[in-house]
Amino acid sequence: MDVFVFGICGGSGAGKTTLTRRLIERLGQREVSVLAFDAYYRDLSHLPFAERRGGNFDHPDSLDSDLFLEHLDALRAGRDVDVPVYDFATHTFSGRFQRVAAAPVLLVEGILLLAFREVTSRLDHSIFLDVPEDLRLQRRIHRDMTERGRPEDHVRRQFAATVAPMHDAFVQPNRHRADQIVTTAEMDDVAQELMPMLAPTLAAPTPG
Repeated sequence: MDVFVFGICGGSGAGKTTLTRRLIERLGQREVSVLAFDAYYRDLSHLPFAERRGGNFDHPDSLDSDLFLEHLDALRAGRDVDVPVYDFATHTFSGRFQRVAAAPVLLVEGILLLAFREVTSRLDHSIFLDVPEDLRLQRRIHRDMTERGRPEDHVRRQFAATVAPMHDAFVQPNRHRADQIVTTAEMDDVAQELMPMLAPTLAAPTPG
């Protein structure tokens, strides 16, 4: 299987997940696999809960990049992987896994995707979603309140304490590593513009 690896990077709330969904709708679920770097947080079960809760989850060290690269290489080679499911409420592994099946198009997305040279070297093409901070914060508040049960004041404090500073230190400075920088917040338009590049890969003949 020839696999085209497409990287989607941007700050928290930039629209990475929305763009991924729009691309899947256009390309078809059977033709696309998704690997989210943000799912590879390190298990903190060895720490007291208070320490886990106070951790900096926006720093590159919070992610298990070795396991992520192992799975990325497997999917690039056409092999399925089992991604550990992280429990964001307890900051530990849930003990469950989610199977990601290899497909002709591999969408790799994550906030810190471009901060790791080992990752960028494995991407056939990448984009950086450069969205204003106020809009990203609004989206972060909505997501964390509805999906993770966090109060708004906690989300705002975390954004100010770690999300914004880590974005300025590790995310925004690496935007130059992307092949393409997108400044619009309309992910439907972005997905449509990407189709001429991604769709032809599905029709490419398989060697041998």
